[in-house]
Amino acid sequence: MLSRQVATAGARVGAARGFSVLTAAEEFPGLPSTSPGEKKGSVTSVTTLPSGLTVVTENASLTSTVSLTFPNAGSSSEASSEAGAAIASRYLSFKSGSGLSSALIVRNIEDVGATPFSSAGRRGATVGFTAAKENAAFIAPLLATQCSFEKWDVKEAQQLAAAEAAEATSNAQVSLSDSIYAAAFGAQSAMGRSYYTAGASRAAIISFYERNYILNGAVLAATGIDDHEAFLRMVEEEFPSTAGAAEPSQAAYLGGEARVSAPSTGYAHVALAFEGPTSAPLMNVMKHCLNSGSAMPFAAPGIIGVYGGSEPSGASSTVDALSTVVGSAPSSDIVAEAKAAAKTEALTALDSGSKSLADAMTASVLDSCGFSAKALSESYDSITADDVAKAHAAMLKSKVSLAAVGDISDVPYQATIASRFG
Repeated sequence: MLSRQVATAGARVGAARGFSVLTAAEEFPGLPSTSPGEKKGSVTSVTTLPSGLTVVTENASLTSTVSLTFPNAGSSSEASSEAGAAIASRYLSFKSGSGLSSALIVRNIEDVGATPFSSAGRRGATVGFTAAKENAAFIAPLLATQCSFEKWDVKEAQQLAAAEAAEATSNAQVSLSDSIYAAAFGAQSAMGRSYYTAGASRAAIISFYERNYILNGAVLAATGIDDHEAFLRMVEEEFPSTAGAAEPSQAAYLGGEARVSAPSTGYAHVALAFEGPTSAPLMNVMKHCLNSGSAMPFAAPGIIGVYGGSEPSGASSTVDALSTVVGSAPSSDIVAEAKAAAKTEALTALDSGSKSLADAMTASVLDSCGFSAKALSESYDSITADDVAKAHAAMLKSKVSLAAVGDISDVPYQATIASRFG
């Protein structure tokens, strides 16, 4: 009897509330699905326009990052009279130009909730933003704004560049990086000079900017773009063509020495470098081959090496350890581990957010004129132990470069170290 009453009462409540009549989707229209469909694979498209601008897009990202990279807008492209122009030019991103004020440009970006960014270095400069997919094409033309070099914008850029340069010079790691480039390419060369240089004049900044911030040779990478052809039409309509092409900087590896004595630091920072292979995947595998507990590897286009540090009294031992790591031919087991680590690192970057993916797309286009996750994976799979052995032997045949920063009284000189590599 009691059970029948409970069942009857439950049925009445259910009928009154409509539980047995309406589904969740019917009762709450627009409710997100609790069983989303399978994630679609990414499709990448690459097109080079008549202007010389290469556009690369992919369609699977949930947000859009659009970045415009000028490969010749780094400090290695500065003329001798333009030292400091590259770092100052970075701060002219999103400034007045093409009939738009800085305030209006920033307002358009902020109104759609986009996050702008800019960066520069020895090799190239990038300007871009991350935004919701539906807003990417709307504000992308702001990346191609032709700077009008308003006095207040240039003055602010000079001030920001000076502040960044001052902060960098107090950093031992930055000083070590600058020193290894100076040692490898020559302190007076464009590649050897520090990117962190202040004091560029207005005329130098304008000259550098107008010569290197051009679309011919640039790469526009965009993630989360569903229609590549529609995006291309927007770019052709909104991105102005520019005459001429920026000349890529020529950097010849020399091999030398750079020492910055600062005894008050109470520490010795040391780096050894050699000329590296031209293939980016092979360079990355080589870098992982040099990874050990006593040395930290580094690699950049044209240069590869290791660095470490110690108390001043242990500087000589640190150099010995670095020399042993870099001078030892990697075994087949080390190469296999390095290949796996380098490949994982490269593929992980593709799945680390839309900005990381845009960076990887740009790097691949600049390195091989194309991009696909499959091709990237295969580029690592195709590297053999013999390839690494030949690259390592060729590396050691180049002249070793030495950089030392800090209390370096016990750091051996480059000539002494060079004798260890024949």
